[in-house]
Amino acid sequence: MFNILICDDEKDIVSALKIYLSAEGYQSFEAYNGKEALAVLEREEIHLVLLDIMMPEMDGISALSVLREKYNLPVILISAKSEDQDKILGLNIGADDYVTKPFNPVEVLARIRSQLRRYTKLGSLPEKGKEETGVIDLGELVLDDGCKKVSVLGEEVFLTPTEFAILRLLMKYPGKVFSPRTIYEMVWREEPLGAENTIAVHIRHIREKIEIDPAEPRYLKVVWGQGYALNGGGAR
Repeated sequence: MFNILICDDEKDIVSALKIYLSAEGYQSFEAYNGKEALAVLEREEIHLVLLDIMMPEMDGISALSVLREKYNLPVILISAKSEDQDKILGLNIGADDYVTKPFNPVEVLARIRSQLRRYTKLGSLPEKGKEETGVIDLGELVLDDGCKKVSVLGEEVFLTPTEFAILRLLMKYPGKVFSPRTIYEMVWREEPLGAENTIAVHIRHIREKIEIDPAEPRYLKVVWGQGYALNGGGAR
């Protein structure tokens, strides 16, 4: 059973989501601001967080920034249509996806399933009965799929489950160019929804973590008009 933390200052939204999550077999926990969410994370084993952006005491962006210092689990932002810049900021500091109010609970459940599927297979939780132990070594850049770790020049870097999944895909096929649409379909396992912007944000964030100079990338390259590729030579 997966444990889902719902954090939103609108109690009706929290109550409605709890009903839908319970029907799907998820255990849910609730919080009504960022501070409460962080407190729940400290005392409970949480596998995914639904995190509202605009909340009192501590907003979702601030909570996400603190959360990412310690926890490597999927985070789906809940935002209003007027909060587009906050959504982009949230993706930049480690959110994996977002839904916009008013939302269809069925869509939320689909996004939760998608994130948990990748979290199980490519993130922190080993899939029941399976555990991949392959190491992809491109010289200075190494990805250990068993330990779910990435190192650059021998130094470990922290990636979110989504970032890990994207990088793993690119490293598995060094030199191959993947379009944003293809990356989205292969990582999210669903039809692209705003693939271009979503992938661009995650790629930028990965670069900030693995490149010495993100403005002059050695590993993660843009092939203009086509997509992204991982330097097959490992930049030795």
